[in-house]
Amino acid sequence: MTDVATAVEAINQTWILTVSFLIFFMHAGFAMLEAGQVRSKNVANQLTKNMLTWGIGVTVFFLIGTGFESLMTGAGFAPAAGAGGYVGWFYGAVFAMTAATIVSGAVAGRAKLRAYVTYTFLLAAVIYPMVTAMTWAAPGPDLVEQITGTAFADFAGGMIVHGMGGIAGLTAAAILGPRMDRYNEDGSVNVIPGHSMTFAVLGTLMLCFGWYGFNVGTAGAFDLGDGANTLSLVVMTTTMAMATGAIGSAAVAYLKTGKVDTLYTANGMLAGLAGITAITNTTSWWGAIIVGLLAGAQLPIVFEFVSERLKIDDVCAVFPVHGSAGVLGALLMPFVAVPGAVESVADQFIAQVVGVVIIGGWTLTATAIIWYVFKMTGEARVTPEHEQDGLDISEHGVDTYPEFGSDRIATDGGDGMSADEFEIKTDGGSSADDHEFRTDGGEAGGEIKMITSVIRPEKLGAVKQALAEVGAPSLTVTNVSGRGSQPAKKGSWRGEEYTVDLHQKAKIECVVADVPASEVVAAIREAANTGEPGDGKIFVMDVENAVQVRTGKEGTEAV
Repeated sequence: MTDVATAVEAINQTWILTVSFLIFFMHAGFAMLEAGQVRSKNVANQLTKNMLTWGIGVTVFFLIGTGFESLMTGAGFAPAAGAGGYVGWFYGAVFAMTAATIVSGAVAGRAKLRAYVTYTFLLAAVIYPMVTAMTWAAPGPDLVEQITGTAFADFAGGMIVHGMGGIAGLTAAAILGPRMDRYNEDGSVNVIPGHSMTFAVLGTLMLCFGWYGFNVGTAGAFDLGDGANTLSLVVMTTTMAMATGAIGSAAVAYLKTGKVDTLYTANGMLAGLAGITAITNTTSWWGAIIVGLLAGAQLPIVFEFVSERLKIDDVCAVFPVHGSAGVLGALLMPFVAVPGAVESVADQFIAQVVGVVIIGGWTLTATAIIWYVFKMTGEARVTPEHEQDGLDISEHGVDTYPEFGSDRIATDGGDGMSADEFEIKTDGGSSADDHEFRTDGGEAGGEIKMITSVIRPEKLGAVKQALAEVGAPSLTVTNVSGRGSQPAKKGSWRGEEYTVDLHQKAKIECVVADVPASEVVAAIREAANTGEPGDGKIFVMDVENAVQVRTGKEGTEAV
């Protein structure tokens, strides 16, 4: 018969694996969050970095990182299973990979893939294991306790994982330099919006879900001592800091711009979580609210300082979300703790300051050396041409959003008929055999007209249908942007306002001969009209000649 201790051990191992899977799922959240905050031409690059962070990083952490950590703690270079078996190694690996993937968001859009991968290798092999060797993995008193006499408090990685990742990201971004066109010669800032707010918010909520694995998972559910009380406290403080982080960031953004910024609200949730992670097991309910509010509130302020004063292009705001928020939470620990959690507020605060300085200093120094070497050897950054084209093409040879899909007759607004059922006749008129043509390519008594219209994209389906109804279904459609009589609008990306004076439009080109141009113009105007400025323009031009590529036919016969 299995004794109670053995059963509890088995349950605890299962629990550790379960929460480790939750933390692993955060990589999906990071992938979506970061992909949403970069331009469409860099999405595949960002997704690839997140996958390679895990693929390369976890392998290196297994083969080298855990051994280096063991070596630094005086146990010699031990294999991954040397301390607690593979379950313990996997639990440590998901924490390490979270720290690593944070960096990718800061250097998005301009770092060479091989530079990022090499840095991930070194982070997993040396940088992160050194941090844990000084803190969590220390066999006796941690380094801070040896210096100050009081142990450094970081329950689930607020500083050891998130603070470290944010500082590493900021350092790498500073050395790498800003993206092209981010700053003008006079130092003014150009806003470069990401391509998908939907991805960014979805990624945020996925990270929030996985974060319960970080905090609640570390608390342990099956402790026969006071584990139940710890678990209860951790789930409450985690949730309240997440919620108030969103409130704090949204409130400051509103005070700055008069609008509740969506991305700041999302980032604020994560900042609140990063702020509470180090101290989630010792913080009172009111302390969790304070930590969340302050972590969220500092986000817009710190991001603006980093972007506009320091001129560091932190694309995904990893420093204010993870770095400064993680530091803030660690430093607040003695001031928001539940009664009895801290023996001396002054001593604990000194320990927290020393811990932050040690972890931050080591991370900054090691990261700076590595990226300076990359920069000096020309391996840090892609060429200006590749950056302009986008890293999806230059680094991976793929286009995340191809402009054209497969061969489809009908797309938006189509009637759904198959190609066999739906025969498109050129010009929508009768066949060429029914007409008399002159030798110069022109039809007797006929003219070729080009009708070009620039309309609202959402009206494309209605215009296509209208053109088919008047017998002119053949057309060419292009996605364009431009400006005319439609007034400019104000856009906002993470609280930074910019002028939108180039509006997205659809350009339709339709060449007709049999069908009167006036009927085509009338059909387009009726289908595209909303009665508001910005409905577009229609232009009618004479076409001197037309040539069919396949047959060489000319004039109206080619049309």
